Amino acid sequence: MITVSGTSFRIDTEHTTYLFRRTKYDHLEHIYYGNLLSKDDRAKDLAQKRSIQVGSSVLYDKDDSTYSLDSMCLEWSDNSRGDYRHSPTEFVMPDGSYVTNFIYDSHEVIDGCFPMETLPSAYGGDRTLKISLKDIIYPIYIDLYYTVFEKCDVITRRAVVRNETKDCLRINRIMSMMIDMPDESFCMYTLDGGWIKEANLHKRPVSYGITVNSSTTGASSNKHNPAFMIAEADANEDYGNVYSFNMIYSGNHLSMAEKNERDYVRISMGINPHCFEWKLSPGENFETPECVMSFSSKGFNDVSHHMHDFINEHIVRGDYKKKERPILINNWEAHFFDFNETKLLRLAKTAKELGIELFVLDDGWFGKRNDDHAGLGDYYVNKKKLPHGIKAFADKIRSIGLDFGLWFEPEMVNEDSELYRSHPEYAIKLPNRKPVLGRNQLVLDLCKKEVRDYIVDNVSSILDEAGISYVKWDMNRHIAEAYSAVLSNQGEFYHRYIMGLYEVLKRIFEPRPHILLESCSSGGNRFDLGMLCFSPQIWCSDDTDPIERLKIQTGLSYFYPQSAMGAHVSQSPHQQTLRDTPLATRFHAACFGCFGYELDFKYLTPEEKKDIKEQIEFYKQYRKIFQYGRFYRIKTYKENKVIWEVLSEDREIAMVGFFQTLTTAAESSDKLKVLGLKDGMYTLKTRPQRLYIKRFGGLTKHVLPVELNPDGLIMRMANKYYSMKDCVENYTCSSEALKSGIPLCEQFIGTGYNENIRMLGDFGSNMYIVEMIK
Repeated sequence: MITVSGTSFRIDTEHTTYLFRRTKYDHLEHIYYGNLLSKDDRAKDLAQKRSIQVGSSVLYDKDDSTYSLDSMCLEWSDNSRGDYRHSPTEFVMPDGSYVTNFIYDSHEVIDGCFPMETLPSAYGGDRTLKISLKDIIYPIYIDLYYTVFEKCDVITRRAVVRNETKDCLRINRIMSMMIDMPDESFCMYTLDGGWIKEANLHKRPVSYGITVNSSTTGASSNKHNPAFMIAEADANEDYGNVYSFNMIYSGNHLSMAEKNERDYVRISMGINPHCFEWKLSPGENFETPECVMSFSSKGFNDVSHHMHDFINEHIVRGDYKKKERPILINNWEAHFFDFNETKLLRLAKTAKELGIELFVLDDGWFGKRNDDHAGLGDYYVNKKKLPHGIKAFADKIRSIGLDFGLWFEPEMVNEDSELYRSHPEYAIKLPNRKPVLGRNQLVLDLCKKEVRDYIVDNVSSILDEAGISYVKWDMNRHIAEAYSAVLSNQGEFYHRYIMGLYEVLKRIFEPRPHILLESCSSGGNRFDLGMLCFSPQIWCSDDTDPIERLKIQTGLSYFYPQSAMGAHVSQSPHQQTLRDTPLATRFHAACFGCFGYELDFKYLTPEEKKDIKEQIEFYKQYRKIFQYGRFYRIKTYKENKVIWEVLSEDREIAMVGFFQTLTTAAESSDKLKVLGLKDGMYTLKTRPQRLYIKRFGGLTKHVLPVELNPDGLIMRMANKYYSMKDCVENYTCSSEALKSGIPLCEQFIGTGYNENIRMLGDFGSNMYIVEMIK
């Protein structure tokens, strides 16, 4: 609900209120963002009080000693008007100065969302407030848009600059949003990392000065995801004031939390001004990306739920919105580039026997792509690997009973490719400098129309010819040289590249809504809301080690739902870490996402194949809950435990993953909590899982009637065809008891073994099924 009363503007969601007002000088003053207010609350009572002049103030009006912009909480601010915090804008005005003074000009309230022309945005909003600000001297306008999504407790914000002068306006910085709030001993939470260690959550205090979260790689990046939270110092998963922010954008971003001497914290978010300069001609507009905000006083879990609902309802679109995703086998970790049709068909046939639904052919099917030095940019099929072409191969996969998906990396080119030899000008490089390579490749210049057309034509042709139902769209390097020969102003390059990417994705996939697009960029290098507008799911990381995935998927879960996360079971020891993890743990971690496998089945034992078949049957039974259930991070008091929960929409079924990283000697007792259940009585039971004999090593000789070499032929054969069952627990208790926590059976602590001992050890896990008794 949006209410305009006199000079105040109030935006209400189901549980929150956002309130600001026009001052007597027509600036926008921020009043409040928090829990839902009474309809009788008034802006003048809740506003910061200015009863005496602050020392060293620069006054906006010489006759008003208490009105200094530097000591106010604002919605938008300017340069050179006495506010010394970072302004959301830096314009070079027609007079050559950086001085601006944008004040209220008009407003209107619009039903639904106000569409964007150049960038993807959220859809299905309830109402939008548009406030136009105008510079006091020049006819330059900034339109601020506030769209409310009431049920999700989300508000989006963005800005549009309109140049109605007769001169060019140079934009050096234009943020999408700004908000000032009194400090609550805030901490800033960000997702940071790199390749194979994406989205690790980090906490730092918001102290005096500026705390920054940004990317300069040309993409939203694996270094610093655009999403972040600002929370009071003692907030936890289930308690405390938390403000969550994200941005619908896939390029360079910048977010800042700036604390001044008055203990006000300014939050701003938008396109990174690094190497950015936009020349706005007379009569032109510039749109900033849309930013997403949510608040909860109930801690991180609750604000995460707001963001998850928002993504599932208002970001993801098309045929796969809220649709269960297929279980896939991707051949990359099985084969890399070394495959032929026989190998692939053998993998596909076994996959079908195990219950898998989709076969994905990864890198290496095109051009002279036998390693990562050649072939990118070419789209002719490698006939040595697929002698009858991609359509014939896709038909064979479908005849097995699997859908067919294909990997592309359309934004890249190798110097050793037919495309580069024919059109070296398609690549991003400067004419007078030696180009720098990443993964032996250059980036194609998406600022050029002919490059965009080339990608659209070639990818579309293959998709239609082969009847492809799934695409993995990869992008395996950062942009380094921000240059395009078609641009007279290179400061526009990074943003125009992203606009070009969005155009390409729109042209390819909007006419083909039946295709499930999974975005990837060396894993999670472009995991953002902009890509989720086109691809309902994104590959979280090239790291398939489940212990690393606990950190990666936990981090992402603060902002993104599990339906957006690609997660696979791979061979162990893992190619990224050399860590040896149990098959059950690999499965349990991958369950909490869009599930698949990435391994060569021919190296599995018969017992492991039985295990995988049972895993797939189990996942199919609870797939909807795993992908779309309410996700909770359960607070644990042990550093070596991670507990995830997903809850069904009717709150009558929960799946709880209990993970142990490194075990400790003589582990103390564990307790399992289950949150959010509807009042009633429940059964709690363990998903049965296998214990493989090799895990016990030399201990086996102490329990066998004859002494056998634990690594000998007999024991190796036994491990292939025989396994033991781990402890299965089964309890009946109330929702209130589960909320408090149920003590679990003891772990193995070196004193013996029986059927009631949980055999976790290093990297062990259990999955618990909690179901209401009708």
